[in-house]
Amino acid sequence: MSSAPILKIDQIDVFYGDFHALWDVSLTISKGDIVSIIGANGAGKSTLMYTIAGQHVPANGTIEFMGDRIDGMGPHLSVGKGIALVPEGRRVFPRLTVYDNLIIGAYTPRARANIDENIKKIHDLFPILAERGNQRSITLSGGEQQMLAIGRALMSEPELLLCDEISLGLAPVVIKSIYKQLEVISQEGLTIVLVEQDVKRSLRFADYAYVMLEGKIALQGKAVELGEDQVKKAYFGM
Repeated sequence: MSSAPILKIDQIDVFYGDFHALWDVSLTISKGDIVSIIGANGAGKSTLMYTIAGQHVPANGTIEFMGDRIDGMGPHLSVGKGIALVPEGRRVFPRLTVYDNLIIGAYTPRARANIDENIKKIHDLFPILAERGNQRSITLSGGEQQMLAIGRALMSEPELLLCDEISLGLAPVVIKSIYKQLEVISQEGLTIVLVEQDVKRSLRFADYAYVMLEGKIALQGKAVELGEDQVKKAYFGM
């Protein structure tokens, strides 16, 4: 569903103290696309996601979202702009109920006005969350917590959904179910950026893919045109 760019990153560098985490990273994401960021542990994938979300400020370069500069904006403002992050490890609020976790995702003025409508959409997408609504999140299975983390992000009515390692530690049948629902929301026009280590799944699911190695973009292209062997060579720096 390629169209006008929704996100444009131009030559950003990101540091953790003296550690150079991202090197001259540039990428462009079209509205409505599913984009996979592939790479081994330590490749810089999560740093890139958190930088887009406003958690890290680039030392150099720019980030534009829907035509506006957002680098250095901060996560509380980027959510209001329409960017939502599903963090690695889910990070639901364990002592709060499923319903309350979802409500927390709707703290922006626009989202607060549509809470009931958006709750219904999340329940239609993940019916188990309706069944578990009054349970504390700590009682959910790993897969159910991941659905809750995605639902919480969707409650902010994002234009861009960032998903960081959402399949980590989950059973294959659960992963398949979650990816199926991501396809549903993508078909409704939501742009998705997906960090993943599984090369096959990433290429099968995405429209476009970037492979990261040691904080740099090592390879990029349309997912259907990238061969698995080619991606693996870039993945391992061979």
